[in-house]
Amino acid sequence: MAYMKERLQEVGELTQRLRREFPTETEAFLSFLKKAETGKALDLKQKELINVGLAVAAQCEWCIAFHVEQAAQAGATRKEIIEAGFMAVIMHGGPAYMYMTPLYQAVDEFCPENC
Repeated sequence: MAYMKERLQEVGELTQRLRREFPTETEAFLSFLKKAETGKALDLKQKELINVGLAVAAQCEWCIAFHVEQAAQAGATRKEIIEAGFMAVIMHGGPAYMYMTPLYQAVDEFCPENC
């Protein structure tokens, strides 16, 4: 299995475990996510591109994998996804620059060349 796809599998496994062991807290968090994503001013692609940049700035490989996949599914191109990552580099500097590596891994796995 590809590296970033493994990260997504780990997210799923973590969520299942947390739902079993801490159902109230987990469902509250997931409910908050759903409600926070319902705004109408930005479309899904724009929201996911923002999340890609935030994931790079937060230096979270699992977040990068999740949001690159979601951005690609929402119609984002490879260039848009990488540019979103660079916005994190502008605001977060060298550490975010290093996380362009897993960003490229995720883009290569989730976004075909013509995406």
